[in-house]
Amino acid sequence: MEFEGRDIISIRDFSLEEIRYILDSALRMEARMAEELCLLEGRILACLFFEPSTRTRLSFETAMKRLGGRVIGFSKAGVASVAKGENLTDTIKTVANYADVIVMRHPREGAARLAAEVSDVPVINAGDGSNQHPTQTLLDLYTIKKEKGRLDVTTAIVGDLKYGRTVHSLAHALAMFGAGLILVSPPGLEMPPEVLSDLRELGAEVTRSSLEEAVREAEVLYVTRIQKERFPDPEEYEKVKGAYKITPETLTKAREDLIVMHPLPRVDEISPEVDLTRHARYFQQVRNGIPVRMALLALVLGAE
Repeated sequence: MEFEGRDIISIRDFSLEEIRYILDSALRMEARMAEELCLLEGRILACLFFEPSTRTRLSFETAMKRLGGRVIGFSKAGVASVAKGENLTDTIKTVANYADVIVMRHPREGAARLAAEVSDVPVINAGDGSNQHPTQTLLDLYTIKKEKGRLDVTTAIVGDLKYGRTVHSLAHALAMFGAGLILVSPPGLEMPPEVLSDLRELGAEVTRSSLEEAVREAEVLYVTRIQKERFPDPEEYEKVKGAYKITPETLTKAREDLIVMHPLPRVDEISPEVDLTRHARYFQQVRNGIPVRMALLALVLGAE
């Protein structure tokens, strides 16, 4: 399957077979993480993060270094020439001269697609506004597959479904695999109509539910924070913050094999006490990001 030179912009750009191939490649990478790999020795990754990031940026850097490559870049726009007024096109065209692959996070929807159009090297989208976050989706799928052995699982997605780019990507991917989706959100933060239309076109069974009902029915509980930074009106955020909080008591009627996932960072939507339960899997998600991103880097650079 051909991935060399390919951009990773949206989960919608992949077929089922391609997603399965990436997940299988990640499994092979995980099995070799203890080795000193030199698959990308002499290659350079540019991490361009115009928005804050901990897990995505550090896991990409870790993945590249585990493969023997090197990393350049910045973690906030203020240190780059964009602070002087440089446009995104010029930034990307410049950085493409320094690196073999670019990973970019940007607050504007569509920025990753624009970057891919003007770049001479592969571009991997690390999140563009409230639009897409394909590598998060792939590590989420990898986590579910490892835990459940399959991807056609009943999944409850809880929280900010309007602005949360991770849930837009994940819902699409799970629908591709035949998963049932239960949506739980505060008023005003429902899944956008265009995303719902997309899910129905894929034949997904999509229902809306209360948190209590969702916990009882779900095999996977995927919790997200309210995206404060995306609200145009701070007062609107104040109305919905803290709308849901998962505690051990919330999970008393859950299936024994329920797993609780979260793309992180969390604010107050999952209490720390849940970390100690048999259900918590969000820190395993963090670790799973490394082999998944190792696989993607190796694939787009023709080393896997």
